[in-house]
Amino acid sequence: MRIIPRTMSTQHPDNAKVPEWAKSEVIEGEDEVKEAFLAYSMYGVHEVMWDAEGKDVDTHVVRKLLSNYPDYFREHILGKDVFLTYRLPNPKVEGADRKVFAETMESIPITYDLAEKFYGNGITVPVFEVILPMTTSNLEIISVARYYEKAVANEDELELYDGVKVKDLVGEIYPKVIEVIPLVEDRDSLQNIDNIVEGYYKVIKPKYMRVFLARSDPAMNYGMITAVLSVKIALSELYKLSESLNFEIYPIIGVGSLPFRGHLSPENYEKVLEEYKGVYTYTIQSAFKYDYDYDKVKSAISSINNSRIGPAKILEKYEEDVLRKITILYTERYQPIIENLANAINDVSVLLPRRRARKLHIGLFGYSRSAGKVSLPRAISFVGSLYSIGIPPELIGISSLSNLDEKEWDIFKQNYVNFKHDLQTAARFFNWESFELIKDIWKISEDTIAKIKEDIDYAESVIGIKLGGIDYDSRKHILMSSLFLLSFKEKILQESKKYLYEMALIRRSLG
Repeated sequence: MRIIPRTMSTQHPDNAKVPEWAKSEVIEGEDEVKEAFLAYSMYGVHEVMWDAEGKDVDTHVVRKLLSNYPDYFREHILGKDVFLTYRLPNPKVEGADRKVFAETMESIPITYDLAEKFYGNGITVPVFEVILPMTTSNLEIISVARYYEKAVANEDELELYDGVKVKDLVGEIYPKVIEVIPLVEDRDSLQNIDNIVEGYYKVIKPKYMRVFLARSDPAMNYGMITAVLSVKIALSELYKLSESLNFEIYPIIGVGSLPFRGHLSPENYEKVLEEYKGVYTYTIQSAFKYDYDYDKVKSAISSINNSRIGPAKILEKYEEDVLRKITILYTERYQPIIENLANAINDVSVLLPRRRARKLHIGLFGYSRSAGKVSLPRAISFVGSLYSIGIPPELIGISSLSNLDEKEWDIFKQNYVNFKHDLQTAARFFNWESFELIKDIWKISEDTIAKIKEDIDYAESVIGIKLGGIDYDSRKHILMSSLFLLSFKEKILQESKKYLYEMALIRRSLG
């Protein structure tokens, strides 16, 4: 049996600080190849996700890793000891990137040939897994697996002319199959994930399956509590399915440093391991790696790598029904507020520092992330924008919990163990002055302000959350939030950008 990675380094652009080795503030090109090597060698991460979704991708990464760092990769075999996993664009969603999907798939046999030359015949398959984002049905991942088998791996049997086949020209194509990891990002698909996985299993018959559960995008689209509970439902469903099919399923969770995006940081990883029992692989995003002291980062990654995998909590039907009800209540409260803050979020997001050479997800080019009726930026910019205007998104929608009876409240607390801790961490950065300023700048309605105030009051009076920290960093962040809003109002945008960067440094994450 292969090693199942415990940690996966990603290229999420959530870091406030720029790493010392980067040639510029935007990490791109050769720097991303170096970053992959450093993730393995310096940080001890088991797996690197190589992202072709929403950005230009270097499909020659394996050639560059093996040729630039031969000593390391002779000792640590790519595909056996450490892993490189492609994240594809979803051709059904990202129309402009359909050919990037094809290009990335076509590059996999090239990596096989390179590894054969480097390691010897039959030693390893360096890239054998791909991640499909925004998966909503088993048909999508079945199509990806079959596309590779039929349109890529079986190309070598095509006859060109008069008995001459493709393999006579370019050699035989390996690997013959790839493993597809569905990345499930929307609420309904997370809560019905068993249908996606079982459908794939019945057709493809894999020996095991890795399943990727999103935390950031569902939080942005439906609220933090909806995202957490949807992941808990998904984990329960996956473990039940694993038992019924007698088939191993290894969940991955995509978590960032701030509470809204998962709260996995070098200072909070133990609580995340406790929260998401049953998860095999945790994403190590850029803020985790670059916004904390190196020794602390390396130690935290080592601890995650060596931690015991606890069994997921299997939900009874009545518990699952309660959690589903809460996610609906929360979303109904959360989405209208976000829709009314969308102009503010979008205006602030374009001023945040850029850390990756990602394409814009607007208009014809890609998939603007949407909550209800409005378009929003990527999750990192979304979170960074709300923190920067002094309204951490973790607080939005929280008063919907007032609709729960005592039994439902108990079930909620049992299934979101660190709820109060996550909320308190975010609430340090709440700025009371924001209301008047955002009302003035973006003409935010009195009704929206009143709803946010209800959420704030509920967090304070019912949950017992202290709003606005009293420590130096919290107070500095609150002050800078006011200064940012004032400078934005006066259109002094260079100052605005400076305050945004300073706040991100305090949070140790852009968003």
